[in-house]
Amino acid sequence: MEQVLNWIYVGVAVLGLFGASIFVHEYGHFWMARRRGLKIDGFSIGFGPKLFSWKDRQGVEWALRWIPAGGFVKLPQMITSEAIEGKAEEHGPGASPLSRILVAVAGPLMNIGFAFLIAALVWQVGLPVPVNPSIIGYVEPDSAEAKLGIKPGDRIISVGGRLVHSWQEVQQFTALALTNVLPVEIDRAGVRSTYSLKAEPVPGFGLKVLNLDPRDHPVVSQVVPGGAAEAAGLQKDDQFVNFAGVPVVGQAQLVELIKQRAGVASAAELLRGTNRLTLFVTPKLDPTAKVGRIGVELSPSKTIIYTLQRPGPTPWVQVKGVVLTMRDIFVALLHPKETGVRPKDMSGPAGILSKLAVDVNTDLRLALGFMVMLNINLALLNLLPLPVLDGGHITMALYELIARRRVSPRFQEYATMTFAVMLLSFMLYVTFFDLSRASLFLRMFRQKSVIEEPGVPPTPVGN
Repeated sequence: MEQVLNWIYVGVAVLGLFGASIFVHEYGHFWMARRRGLKIDGFSIGFGPKLFSWKDRQGVEWALRWIPAGGFVKLPQMITSEAIEGKAEEHGPGASPLSRILVAVAGPLMNIGFAFLIAALVWQVGLPVPVNPSIIGYVEPDSAEAKLGIKPGDRIISVGGRLVHSWQEVQQFTALALTNVLPVEIDRAGVRSTYSLKAEPVPGFGLKVLNLDPRDHPVVSQVVPGGAAEAAGLQKDDQFVNFAGVPVVGQAQLVELIKQRAGVASAAELLRGTNRLTLFVTPKLDPTAKVGRIGVELSPSKTIIYTLQRPGPTPWVQVKGVVLTMRDIFVALLHPKETGVRPKDMSGPAGILSKLAVDVNTDLRLALGFMVMLNINLALLNLLPLPVLDGGHITMALYELIARRRVSPRFQEYATMTFAVMLLSFMLYVTFFDLSRASLFLRMFRQKSVIEEPGVPPTPVGN
């Protein structure tokens, strides 16, 4: 019953938060259209068939629709998209260029204002920050990195000239870099050295990473029937702490230890829930690869530890960070050969809702932090000068002001319709890849988390 209630809570919170961002954006258009005296036929959250609707005294139809991927205000005096909004009735002369510009820009400005408002709330209530310092846990023997002298326990200070504080930042800056050979500054006992390290794309993932592993205690995600691990009593969700007397700091390191001990009984120190236990397992010799195997599938640690930063980052720092990240992603998309970042790596509504669900399930303050990013993204992307987006309305209205003549209504209609179909097609494209990553989001949703607040006992959250 508790699990069902949690799912209901997460679902309601996610739809409420996402819907609030859409509502704020569309209400900006609605409010400015009213101020400019434009006719308003409808206000919808979502696309597609209506879930339910009603009309107010001014004749505006308010509707909630089935596909939670955006929304629209139906303004018949502005050229809009019949592919998304349906055919509008004629209501007098078209809106003036100034009115079209003000109505179009009001939506993104409302999102920016909403982002700063949420950021101010995060600043007050605090923000959980992952405790994942950029300390190297494992360096593959005989690798180029090992030959350079890089060792476990070294701390990465910067990647590509950008300071890092966590492995998330190490991975982000590596993936978005415009080269696969990066200057990486590493600290050992106060002595800093800079190395030129090569980043390689991960097979099946595409984005490039450094050949270095963080500190981590891998977890048994599956025990293979008939294997050495099953015979020794290992179970799903067991967490490796030590193997054959060597502290386990990463998945690759553990695999190497197991490979080297075929036929040798080895002590595996494990965490099973809150209990620490030692089991003896004898890796079996793989006759093909000539290495030891114990018959388990491994995954990274299932527990993420957060520390509460209170007060949180200032609103300006939060918004600036989002804008800089968007800039890096946009530049990376323009250089796919160098970065490996492609449109399929972006997220559509399904990915956004999944990420929101993971954050809500972990801690509502994380979801609020994500909402800052979401609203800045909605604002800036909508300002792109493409028909069907707010930036397209602004561009055509500016053309009219400068050229002293209107863009042909037929051209506007065709251009808007064409880009509406392209936009819907792109959303379907990224949604396909979002769904292909569903198992990843599910694992993230089930991941255990611990929120540590100074002076307060740690709070376990998650499943």
